[in-house]
Formats: sequence, C-alpha cells, structure tokens
Amino acid sequence: MAADESLLLNISEDWTFPGFHRPEHKKFSRSVGAKERKGTPKQAKTTKRKFQGDNEGPPPKRKNEIFLVPAKKTDVKEVERTVKGKPEGLISPKKHPAVRTNEGQVERPFIKTSSLFKNNPEIPEIHRATVKQVREKVFTSDSFHELGLHPHLISTINSVLKMASMTSVQKQSIPSLLEGRDALVRSQTGSGKTLAYCIPVVQSLQAMKSRIQRSDGPYALVLVPTRELALQSFDTIQKLLKPFTWIVPGVLMGGEKRKSEKARLRKGINILISTPGRLVDHIKSTKNIHFRRIQWLIIDEADRILDLGFEKDITVILNAINAECEKRQNVLLSATLTEGVTRLADISLHNPVSISVSDETCDQRTKGYKIAGESGPLRTSAEPDGFAVPEKLQQHVTLVPSKLKLVTLAAFILGRCEFEKDHKLIVFFSSCELVEFYYHLFLQTLLGSSTAPASGQSPSASSRLKFLRLHGNMEQEERTAVFQEFSLSKSGILLCTDVAARGLDLPQVTWIVQYNAPSSPAEYIHRIGRTARIGCHGSSLLILAPSEAEYVNSLASHKINVSEIKMEDILSILATDDRFKARRWGNKAFHPAGQ
Repeated sequence: MAADESLLLNISEDWTFPGFHRPEHKKFSRSVGAKERKGTPKQAKTTKRKFQGDNEGPPPKRKNEIFLVPAKKTDVKEVERTVKGKPEGLISPKKHPAVRTNEGQVERPFIKTSSLFKNNPEIPEIHRATVKQVREKVFTSDSFHELGLHPHLISTINSVLKMASMTSVQKQSIPSLLEGRDALVRSQTGSGKTLAYCIPVVQSLQAMKSRIQRSDGPYALVLVPTRELALQSFDTIQKLLKPFTWIVPGVLMGGEKRKSEKARLRKGINILISTPGRLVDHIKSTKNIHFRRIQWLIIDEADRILDLGFEKDITVILNAINAECEKRQNVLLSATLTEGVTRLADISLHNPVSISVSDETCDQRTKGYKIAGESGPLRTSAEPDGFAVPEKLQQHVTLVPSKLKLVTLAAFILGRCEFEKDHKLIVFFSSCELVEFYYHLFLQTLLGSSTAPASGQSPSASSRLKFLRLHGNMEQEERTAVFQEFSLSKSGILLCTDVAARGLDLPQVTWIVQYNAPSSPAEYIHRIGRTARIGCHGSSLLILAPSEAEYVNSLASHKINVSEIKMEDILSILATDDRFKARRWGNKAFHPAGQ
C-alpha cells in the first residue's frame, strides 16, 4: 500500500496523453494528502490549500517520475507489475515480443496480421445440371450472287469486306427485306446482323429510278444505342457505298459539336446513323432536319436502346417521322427478345416477318421464314429461356475469394498476354470508377518493372502488355481514339464497362473476362459476344465469389453451359514470373504460395 501511495504522489498533474481527462482538484488533493495524514496533519492541510488557492502549477517533477498511459480501469496489481521492470519507458510489442506473467507463462501481445493466401473461405463445388446449349451455325454455303444484287455491290462485299458466303441471319433476312417487308430479326451477337440490313438499304437506294441527290435529305435512318456502335455502323455503310459515291452517309452522336452536325445536315445526309438522344436534340432545335423522303427506319440493338432509357426518345422520333412520312420499311434487330422489344415492335412494325436463327430452328430454316402477322403475336421460334451462343465459343467460370480477385485477374492477364503471343483481352467491370482504378493500378504494378517508355510513348507502349480503357465518362475524342486503336491492334487489354458490350465488332478478340458478374443472363450473352465473331474461335471467363456460385445455375436455366477453371491453375503463373519469385522485406525473403 505504501508503494501505491508513493506512486500516486509522484504522478505529475501536467499529463498530456490523448484521451486522458485531468482529475478534479478535490479528488487529486485527497490522493496526494493520503500519505500526509499519517505524518503531520498541518503539512497536508497546507498542500491542500496550495492547490485550491491560486492558479499555480503542481510541484516540480522528480527525477524518478514514471509516466503511464491511462487505461480504462487499472488494477493495483497490474500497476505493480508494470513498474517493477524498467521504469524508463512504456512496453512496446515490437521491442518486447513477450510479457511474463506472475504464473511464469509467456503471454504474447495481440498483433493483427493479414495473409493474402491464407484464411480464405472454402470454395464450394459447382454442381451444374447438364443442359443442351443453343448454338447457332454462323455461315451457310450460299453466296451473295444468289440474291440478285448489283455487281459492284457484290464485288465490294467480296473484296473490301472479305466475305464470300452469307451467314444464317443474312440468308434469311436479306431476301425478306429486298421484298419490302418489315422484319423483327433476332440472332446471336456477332452473326452479321449489321450487313443483314445494310446490304438491302444500299441495294434499294442505288436502284432508284431518279438518282438520289445529297440535298434530298435522309432516305434511311439507323438508330443505335452507343456512340461506338454508331461509328462502326457508319464505317460499314461507307465501305458498301464505295461504288455509289452519290449516296452520302452521316453520323450524329453525343460528344460532337452541334454546329458541325447542323452544317452536315444542311448540306444533306442520305443515310443517317444516330444515337436516339442526339437525334431528338436536333429534332427540337435544328430547323433544316426533315424526314419527308424516309424509306427505311432501322432500330439496331433495340433491347439495349430500351435498357438505356431511350423509350421516350424513340417515341418522339416515331412521332416526328409519322408526321412527315407514313409509308416506310421498318426493321428491328436484337440479340435477345424482351417484353420491351415486343412492345416496340407492335407500335413500329406492320405485318412483320419474325426471323430467329438457332439450332432448334433448323426445320424452319429449310422451309423459309415465319410470318408472325399471320400466326398471332410476335414470338421467336427458339424457346424464350434459351440464348444462342457462337458455335466456336468456350465458356469458363472460376470461383475466387473476394480478396484474391485482384491477384487472380493480374495473374490471368500475365498468363495470356505476357507469356503467350497475340492475345487480345476485354475485361468488363461494373462501373467507370472501377475501370479507372484498375487501369492506373495495372500501369503501376504490371508495367512497373518494365523499362521506362520513350518520350512521347504511352505508358504501355514499351511492354508486351498494352492497357487501354473505355467507359462513358471519357471525352468523345478519347473514346473514339481508344476504339480505333484497339480495333487495329493485334494484342492488348481493354478495360471497359458495358458501353462496349453491345454490337461492337472488335476483330481478333480471344478472351472475354467478366470481373463483375453481369446483372442478367442476357447481359452475359452480350458481353461474351465480343469474341468468337463470324465463325472465329474465342473463350470467356466469368470470375465469381464463393457466395455467387448459384449464378452458374442461373445460367444453366437459360441453357448456358460453363466449365470450371480452378483458381490455383490461374495463380500458378506467379511462380513462373521472375518478378514474383522472391521479394525482400527487411532481412526476410518473401516466397509466394505454391500451386
């Protein structure tokens, strides 16, 4: 008890530890005066009066004074144990890795540690029901010569577009459209739907008795959901129009200057490709835009247009066209048939032909197309719960704990692009912010040990790894440059959002990686449709957390089969890369986990 009282007497009043509240003077005086009561009472009273009187500070510090960090509740025995050792400072877990208790047992202090490859949740086994995948045969043995097209147009298709035979959707659609029928076309993404409507449009416009003049205005209007798809459709039509120079195509889209677009409209555009929002903007603000001579209305990727909230804009456009020209040919194209697309078809198509291509419609392919107007409401011949996928597409899934998703993605990119040649990857993320984060992160980490790029060179130009990004928050000039650069390059990694998930024809893409699971199986189909296009080979990888394993059964319910790749097989690439074999941390070498 004497030791406790002397300890309390030695504690300075001028403590500055964080979270400490200085005791009231009355309580402090009682503690200080406890020992004095045993000796001379007068001295105790003097000390008490001194603290309660003027605002003078406490007595001067003594040499052997001990400073303690105040705890919530400090037991007397704990205080004795602490001060019996070295009095010159506090006990630090780093300096003193173990504290010896009264019982002689060594008690290790609690230190938080984290390990990337340890303490992960168990990865469940994927139990998939075997389903018959709906696959669509892309090419047929029929050539374009059988359609009765203009010889120059056939020559352009063969020489410029390098296509000799028609795809299944082209074989069914082009004859129907050349007859002047409205059509609802449903086919897998990457099956040649763009040419399925572009060829009939060019054929019909060049065959008009009175040659088209530029000043006549638009004869065909093509609506697409995204700016990149607008550029791609414009490029395709430009190639088809090489022999027919008097027909002028044009494109309207967000991000461009309105003045330059108004000038182009004033000069005249015969085939107008536009995004819905920008066209509505010109309908309301540009006087010289008109639809008096419209003969074709094509709505490409109709389901995506509705998903992006353009339903009101489509209504405004239809009303504007109907006010000036009632008779025209209408075409709706989509990879999936939703309720919204059916509703849009009901208000825009007149007695349409419904065309759907898949394995299960072989009989109808041989017999011809189905006239939906004569057989009830619009519906496709394939089952509504099944999605057609390219014939040469291999689909994979891997289950990865959340904290290992980043390193798994990095290892997969290294394995395909660093150690193998001529791989072209598209990695889909759920938001623009994620694209930006991983883009800058990979530039600093995966390219960090490479040689510094030359002046004027992009950060990824000096390495076999070439990273690009594409999302909706970028400036239009940059988006266009990235789209064109990735289209022309033989290898590279494009990190993007779903802005690149619809309709884009990016050549020679070998892998589609979905870092975040898509919101629906339909969105999954559109994403993987960026590879294995027009009969080419391709692969896809879906990365899921263990808690998302049920998503595989959701895909199976829509007749989508995926095979599993083990996470360990992807991470094993880290053991072969010299950069990750041994890292120094202090005096200890860090060795990555094995396979």
